[in-house]
Amino acid sequence: MTAVAASLDPRTTLARPDLAEQALEGVVRAAAFRAVRAMHCAVPVADIQAEAVAGEHPVDQLIFGEAFDVLETREELVWGRARRDGVVGWVLRAALKDGAPLATHRVGSTAQALPLNALIVEAGDVPGLAPIGSFAAEPVDVAEGLLGTPYKLGGRSSLGTDCCGLVQQALYACGRAAPRYADQQAELGQAVAAGEARRGDLVIWLDPDEGPWNGHAGFMLDGGRVLHAVGRLGGVVIEPFAEADARHRVAGSAGPAIRRL
Repeated sequence: MTAVAASLDPRTTLARPDLAEQALEGVVRAAAFRAVRAMHCAVPVADIQAEAVAGEHPVDQLIFGEAFDVLETREELVWGRARRDGVVGWVLRAALKDGAPLATHRVGSTAQALPLNALIVEAGDVPGLAPIGSFAAEPVDVAEGLLGTPYKLGGRSSLGTDCCGLVQQALYACGRAAPRYADQQAELGQAVAAGEARRGDLVIWLDPDEGPWNGHAGFMLDGGRVLHAVGRLGGVVIEPFAEADARHRVAGSAGPAIRRL
C-alpha cells in the first residue's frame, strides 16, 4: 500500500479489498477496478448505510436530486459514493434513477415537500426555490430556522437530522464547504478560544476513542447557548452551553473546539 493510500479516509474512499473505483487504480490495492455509474436520488431522502443490510447503521443520507456514483449492485442495494459530500455506503436501488442531471435550482425553504437543499431541474415558477448560485447569508440563521426538526441518526435534512447533518445542511444553504463528520468539521475556519465564542461559531466535541463516526457538533447562538441536534432531546434544540458541555465533553479532554467560519 502506498503512503497516499494509507492516508485515504475509508469513509470517503470507494474501495474494498475486492473492488475499487477505476480512478483509484495504482493508488489502492484491490482485486478488481471498475468505472462508476452515475445515478441520482429520486425520493425526498434516502439513507446511506455502512453495511449491505437495509435499515442497518445509517451513516449519511442522499437528498432529492443529489448524485450517487454506483460501483456495485447487490440485490436491492447499490454500493457507491455520494458525490455532494463524498460519503461511501449502501443505498436502496429503488431510491435512485439513472444519470446525474445538472440542477438549475435548490430548495431554499423548510416549508416545501422536498427538504432544504434538494436539487431541482427545470423548476419553473415553483415557490420556495432558489437558483443555483443563490445562497443564504449566515449558516446559524439557517440552523435556527430548523429548530424542532426531529432527530434522525445519519440524517442531514430538514425532515430529520443528526448533529453533524444540521451543521452540514446549514453550511450548504450558504454555499460553504460542508464535510459530513465532526472531525472533518473541526478543521473548518479558524480556532477561537472558548471564552471568545460568539453567534455563528461552530462548537465541536470529539471523542477519538469512539471511532470514525465520533463527535458532536452545533452552532453557538451566543457565549452561553448552543443550537444543536440531540437524540435524547428529540431533535434540534437550543440549550445552555454549560449543560451541553457537561454531557458531551470527554473526561480528561480540554473541551470542545470552537471554530469561526
